[in-house]
Amino acid sequence: MSAREPTVSPEDDDLAGYDVNGRMCIVTRESGSPDELIRFVAAPDGTVVADLKRQLPGRGCWVKIDRSLVDKAVAKRLFARALKADVKAAADLGQTVETLLEQQLMQMMNMARKAGQFVTGSAKVDAAVRSGAAIAVFHATNAAEDGVRKIDQARKAWHLGMETEEEIPSYRLFSESEMEGLMGQNAFIHAAVLAGQAGEGVVKRAKMLEQYRNGGQSRAAGGAGRQKQ
Repeated sequence: MSAREPTVSPEDDDLAGYDVNGRMCIVTRESGSPDELIRFVAAPDGTVVADLKRQLPGRGCWVKIDRSLVDKAVAKRLFARALKADVKAAADLGQTVETLLEQQLMQMMNMARKAGQFVTGSAKVDAAVRSGAAIAVFHATNAAEDGVRKIDQARKAWHLGMETEEEIPSYRLFSESEMEGLMGQNAFIHAAVLAGQAGEGVVKRAKMLEQYRNGGQSRAAGGAGRQKQ
């Protein structure tokens, strides 16, 4: 018996972006897994909102994790067509999504800290990298280059010594002052994420934010990632 495509009812929340191999971006028309896309729904007031946790009810549509594509969907009024409703996407929707991604990352960092899976300070970060405990490192965008270089050396030493496929990823996503605004006294210059559910959640959300800012690409695996200007 040949395989049948899944049945999609008219009430299916993602009918507008449905594809047999996954969900379809309303801008590129390319399909992908939910982890490669951002879901959008219509709020009760008729505005378009991002559903980062993919939990909001109702018909949804999808856009690849790329700020420029969200901006394009707004400019071309693709949300109304995809959601089959008279909805309005705010001109600053792209920035709103970025802010939500930033807040989501900071919340997960705080969770990882409480779980003992997030350490700060150059000495602790260096030790975590050299011991193999770190699964990712973070630097403030205004961190001294000498401090970043020393931790990069530790990352490279671990990579070469253990013959891993890639270096431990490194991210530079926020300045210290930006983190103070988002995290208060938990702001840092250097940090390392350790293995565990919360720690892995931090890495997942950091990658998502960097992809969103960088045209769907993450630059963290081989270096310090994108620096905000």
